Formats: sequence, structure tokens, C-alpha cells
Amino acid sequence: MKTIEDLGDLAGQRVLVRSDLNVPIKNEVIGDDGRIRASLPTLIKLAKAGAKVIVTAHLGRPKGTPNPEFTLAPVAKRLGELLQPEGITVRFATDVTGDAAQSAVQDLDEGEVLLLENVRYDPREESKDEAERGALAEELAALADVFVSDGFGVVHRKQASVYDVARKLPHAAGGLVLAEVDVLKKLTEDPARPYVVVLGGAKVSDKLAVIDNLLAKADKLLIGGGMVFTFLKAQGHEVGKSLLEEDQLDVVRGYLKEAGDKIVLPTDIVVAPEFKADSPATVVAADAIPADQLGLDIGPESGKAFAAEVATAKTVFWNGPMGVFEMAAFAGGTKAVAQALTEVDGLSVVGGGDSAAAVRQLGFADDAFGHISTGGGASLEYLEGKELPGLAVLEED
Repeated sequence: MKTIEDLGDLAGQRVLVRSDLNVPIKNEVIGDDGRIRASLPTLIKLAKAGAKVIVTAHLGRPKGTPNPEFTLAPVAKRLGELLQPEGITVRFATDVTGDAAQSAVQDLDEGEVLLLENVRYDPREESKDEAERGALAEELAALADVFVSDGFGVVHRKQASVYDVARKLPHAAGGLVLAEVDVLKKLTEDPARPYVVVLGGAKVSDKLAVIDNLLAKADKLLIGGGMVFTFLKAQGHEVGKSLLEEDQLDVVRGYLKEAGDKIVLPTDIVVAPEFKADSPATVVAADAIPADQLGLDIGPESGKAFAAEVATAKTVFWNGPMGVFEMAAFAGGTKAVAQALTEVDGLSVVGGGDSAAAVRQLGFADDAFGHISTGGGASLEYLEGKELPGLAVLEED
């Protein structure tokens, strides 16, 4: 993949950057600005090179219609606050490629950054029709001279601002994309061993291809989160009212048979009668979940056991919380795994999405880990062995 340096002298050039600024916002307050901060090095590099930096990004799922709930205006404000110490001005255009965007690009000075409104306000962004996506890509390309792909969280999407526009302009990968790919190669091509993978989250069906691919690569696969109950049920245990995917039981039985002791399951579970923060929590053996209870976290002994496995590792990849970390009573397992990752003597990777949100909510600093990914879905698809369209197109001349 070409880098920004391969694009030559960018002074005075209009550089369109696809960033991933999809952050949680409630009442115009950003809950976690990790993705915004991750986008800064590339934007600073371009602005300092004298480029006119035009950023396109999305927020949420507005389904092709302008919706104030999904405006990027609060993101532009936060971006401005973060870039102000660098002496970089951030402007905001109130549409995607229309009159406001075109006028703002005309007025943009060298070294300034312009954020366009949510690209998913335009239905063509996510269209399955290549001609429709291509038309939006043409409009985006008309605003710029070159394109830099730096939104790793969307490189698995074949969308106008990710894939199609790269085919219409000289293009390169931004620093964030290069860093993410470098880490993923370390996880897949020749990982330092022992290699431990920790998987959680709600559904085992979301992780089937990852389990398939990593069973042959990892030394240990630790399973927690809501997905663990399908594993426990496959072993013949009662799981009560816990999350369960009945249609995946045969697949999971196959994994358990194939993997032997490579798959590590919790031995105790934190249960409660209801999915509520104040629901009374108790700890039970993993093979003795009461019929009227549901599991909401791995138990304390399992947290210690998982941490001990992580402590032996030279490479750790973690994707998916161990429980409902948003509720204090059910955050212990996730916190135990996160703490263990901070102490790894080797490469520790937090695989984006809910895992990244969890470590920040639980008070861990980003630099306590080897790498926090900005792309949960993109990371998983890479680890599944899939081709990511947004990366493949960057390799085209």
C-alpha cells in the first residue's frame, strides 16, 4: 500500500481523508472520543505539510436521511479542541457534497481541516448499486486532488467514501490504517508464543469464522461473555435464562471436540434473576446455573484463571467483554481480563468496539495496552481471513 509520503509534496493540495469518527454521542456529549484522538496523527501530518485537509466520516445509522441525532457537529467541535494546541483550525460543512461543502472547500486555507457532514446522510454511501455509489464518489473526488484512507473501522465496507472514491483519485493509506494492519499481521502471520485469544460479547454466531481461523493459530482460546452459554449448553449444562443460540449448538460441540483443552471456559458465573443493574447478583458454578437465573458475567475464580492464562502469553488478542460491564455488579470479569492485558510481557491488543469502550469506562489508560484497535468489525473480518475491500483498493495503482 502507498503511504502519504508516496503522494509527494502536498502543500496547497486538497486532501480528502476518510476517517472513522463514529463515536458515542448522547445529548450532544461525546461519551468516548478514542476514535477522534486516533485520527489526529494523520490529520496533523497532512495539515503541517500545508495540505487543505477535507475529512469525510459517518456517525451511527441515519439510513440515508439527514437527522440531527447523527450530526457530526459535536465531533467537529471536539476535533477543533484537540487540534487547537497544534495551531490547526477546524471548520465544519453542513452537507456532504452540496453547496455548503463546495463553498467551504473553496474557502479552506493551507493547513486547515474541514469536516464534512455525516456521509451516511447520503443514501448512495451504502448503496449496493455500484453506479449510485460511484456518483457520490465522483462528487467527493471533485472536492479533492488526492485521497487518504485512514478510517480503519470501515475498511471492511464497500462504500462510496471508503472504496469507490479511492478508485477515482491518487490514493494512500493513512498512518492509522498502516498501524492497524501492522498489528493484525503480527496476530496472524507469525505471532510470538504463547498466543492467547480472549473472545466475549453477546453471540457466538458473530465469532464463528474467527474461532474457525484462530483455533489453528492460537495456543489458548478463552471464552466469556454472552456467547459462553452456548458453549456450556453444548456441554450439557443448564444455562437458565441466559443468552443462548440453540441453532449453534452442533457447531460449538464440533469446536469443543476439535480443540480439546485449547478452549478454556469459565468455571463460575455471576447470575441474577433479571437484566438490571440493581438485580441481586450471586456467584454459582458454571455447571449449576439455576433455571430462574441468567448469567451476566464470568465469576471471580474464572477471572483469576483467565488472567493467569493471559499472564503466560507473549501475544494476546481480546475482543468482546466478559460480561455486562456497563453495570458495576457484572463488570468484574471484564476488569480482570483488562488488568491482565496491561501486564503482558509482549503484544497486547484490545480489539476495538465494546472492548475498547469497556477498558476506557473501567478507567484504564489507552497506553496501558500495546494497541487498542479502532475497528472491531474490521479486525474480526481480517482475522477471519476475509479480504477487506477498503484495503484491497489501496493496493490498486
